[in-house]
Amino acid sequence: MDFHESIVSSWQTITRSKMRSFLTMLGIIIGVMAVIIVMSVGAGAQSLILNQVKSLGSNLVGVLPGASEEDGPPASALGIIVTTLKNEDGEEILKKGCECIESLTMYVSGNATLTVEDTTVNTTFTGVTASYLNVEDTDVVQGRFFDEDEEKGVGRVVVLGDEVKTKLFGDNDVIGKKLRIRKTNFTIIGVMKKRGVSGFQNQDDQVFIPISTAQKLLLGIDHISLIRAKVDNSENVEQAIISMKDILRDRHDIKTGDTDDFSVRSMAQGVEAITSITNALKFFLVAISGISLVVGGFGIMNIMLATVQERTREIGLRKAVGAKKKHITMQFLIEAIVITFLGGVIGIILGILISVLVAKIAQAMGYNWDLVVSLSSIFLGSFVSIGIGLIFGIIPARRAAKLDAIEALRYE
Repeated sequence: MDFHESIVSSWQTITRSKMRSFLTMLGIIIGVMAVIIVMSVGAGAQSLILNQVKSLGSNLVGVLPGASEEDGPPASALGIIVTTLKNEDGEEILKKGCECIESLTMYVSGNATLTVEDTTVNTTFTGVTASYLNVEDTDVVQGRFFDEDEEKGVGRVVVLGDEVKTKLFGDNDVIGKKLRIRKTNFTIIGVMKKRGVSGFQNQDDQVFIPISTAQKLLLGIDHISLIRAKVDNSENVEQAIISMKDILRDRHDIKTGDTDDFSVRSMAQGVEAITSITNALKFFLVAISGISLVVGGFGIMNIMLATVQERTREIGLRKAVGAKKKHITMQFLIEAIVITFLGGVIGIILGILISVLVAKIAQAMGYNWDLVVSLSSIFLGSFVSIGIGLIFGIIPARRAAKLDAIEALRYE
C-alpha cells in the first residue's frame, strides 16, 4: 500500500465512525483554537495598552515615587503607597531643570461621591496644577480652567469631565453652579473637552480640582503621586531625564551609589517595559493553552489503541496477504496524523473566527484594539497538530505492527 492509498484508507476509516473521529479530534481542536485565540487576543490587548501609552505623547517624561529596577515598574505602580515625592520636587525641576522642559504638572487623585441636590455620581477627582492643560495638550469647551492663584490658594473650584457633566446636569449650563465633593462645596468653573480613554483612564469620567485643595481638604496628605513634564522635542527627552534625576537626587540627599527613591521614565521606556511584560504574559498563556494539546494527544493515543483492538482481525488479514510491519505502522500513523491535522485545521478556523469576533466587539466598545492573527500562530497550530499525531500515534501504530498474523486472525 503506497502513501496515497494509506491516506485514502485513513479517510475512509475516519468517515465510517464520524462521532468517534470527532471526539478524537476534540482535544486537538480546543488546543489549537486556544493557541490561536490567546496569541491573537494577547497581541490585540498588547496593541491596546501600547496605543494608550503612545497616545500620551512621545515627548512626555513621568516621575513616580518609589525605587524600581531599570526595566521594572516602580513600587507605586504596583499599588504600594509611597510618599517620597513632594510638590517642591516638581517646582524645583521646573525652576532648575534643563531648558528643554517646557512645562510640568503634578497629580494626586482619589475617589468620591459628587452631589448636586438629589443627584449623586461616584467618580474620580484629580488634583493637578494650573499647567495641566499645556502638559496634557487639552482644553476646556465651557468656562475656564483654574489659575495659579486658585492652585496655590486652596481654591474650591472644579472643572468637570464631559461624562460627569452629562450625568449631573444633562445639557444644562453648569458654569457657576455648586456641587459637593465629600463634605466640601465647590464652584463649577469649566467643562473639559471630550478625550475618551487615554493612559488607561476614561478622561471624561473625572473632575479636576487644584492640587492643594485635593491634598489639604479631601485627602489630608502632603505628597504627590506623579510628576509629568513636557519636553520641547522628543530628541531632548534623555537630556530632560538626566536633569530631573540630578535635581531629585540632590533634593532627596541621595549619595553616589545609593538607590533612587523615585523612578523617571519616558513614554518610550514605558512602551518597552510594557511590551516585555505583555510578551512574557502572552507566551505564558500560550504555554498554558498548549497543555490542552497534550491532553488531546493522550486522547488520540487511547482512541487509536482501542481502534487497534477493534481491527485486530483486519490487521491479521493484511499481514496474511503480505503486509509488512512497516506498512501496518505507516497505516495507523497516517490515520493519527490525518485526524490531528483535521482537528488542527478546524481549530485554526474557529480560533480565527473567535479572534475576529473579540476584536470587533472591542472596537465597537471604542477601544483602540488591533486585529492580529499572525501566520506564525497558524503555522504553529498546523505543525503542532501534526507533531501530536506523530508522537501519540506511534505507540498504537507499533502495537498494531507487532501483532502476530495467525493470532490476529483467530481474534474474536
